Amino acid sequence: MSMTNTRVALAKRPVGEATPDCFSVETEELAGLADNQIRVAVEYISVDAGTRTMLRGEGFHQQVGIGDTILAGGVGRIIGSTAQGWEQGQAVRGGFGAQTIATVTPDQIERIDESGLPLSAYLGALGPSTGVTAWIGIRCVAKPQAGDIFVVSAAAGAVGSIAGQIAKRDGATVIGIAGGPRKMKHLIEDLGFDAAIDYKNEDVNARLRELAPNGVNVFFDNVGGPVLDAVLDNLAMRARVVICGAISQYDDMDNVTGPSMYLRLAERHSTMEGFAFFHFPESIGPATAELTRWLKDGSLILAEEILEGIERYPEALQFMFKGGNLGKLLVKAS
Repeated sequence: MSMTNTRVALAKRPVGEATPDCFSVETEELAGLADNQIRVAVEYISVDAGTRTMLRGEGFHQQVGIGDTILAGGVGRIIGSTAQGWEQGQAVRGGFGAQTIATVTPDQIERIDESGLPLSAYLGALGPSTGVTAWIGIRCVAKPQAGDIFVVSAAAGAVGSIAGQIAKRDGATVIGIAGGPRKMKHLIEDLGFDAAIDYKNEDVNARLRELAPNGVNVFFDNVGGPVLDAVLDNLAMRARVVICGAISQYDDMDNVTGPSMYLRLAERHSTMEGFAFFHFPESIGPATAELTRWLKDGSLILAEEILEGIERYPEALQFMFKGGNLGKLLVKAS
């Protein structure tokens, strides 16, 4: 029986914003499975800011060629297999790409333990680039202590919202920076942050001086640019700045706006350190175990926004870069 796959391909390299015309949505007929192959019906596709850096043709992350399927993590179920031990119906996670059906080999996927959690959680709170990244960034790099003033940017996004919750759990006073009234309300009322700063409608520097008059002890940055400068200007002595991402810079990586206030690090005997979750392979298991426990007992919250249909992936990516999503952004492929 013939089977078709619908995929999102890169039609042209973005110059600035990755607008929908940079992508094409294509349908193709699939050949039969070769030996040791697995066919997965993709249910959810992760929409991640780092994808924008994969569309340049060069860079730190793996790159997408013109005409190639957009790289993305996903979850789904096996619908066909010639690989021993991989059976129809099993839930799996892997780098499936932005498409409805992925054909992979066993080394490209992992089984999902469906013990009371939805599949989408394995891209969100339990996702390597989301919850696991936040846990590792907090527990292995930032290490906030009880009484610290902890600030996180993109605080209502997938990584930032979890990072802030873990820091709060560890005893820090948490201030989230995000954009718009809806996100301010979510940070305070749903996530229990101590304060929130609306960078779209407030002066971040002035608000930090009000909320942290003695300075910021730990900053977990997902944004870069002017927000990073504002927090650098408000550091306490011996502060720690952790660079997780820089979404404000990804549309123009050839002209990255570096921090102009970096000398505050020297003046205040402070440090700045970057990381990625795969720098700490030994911590992925413990992170996943603890995040799973918190999800099941209801003490960890991650909002989800889901766009229906594979053809909406380009729209979803643009939506993220305009700061529209609350929590984890996903595309439901099938």
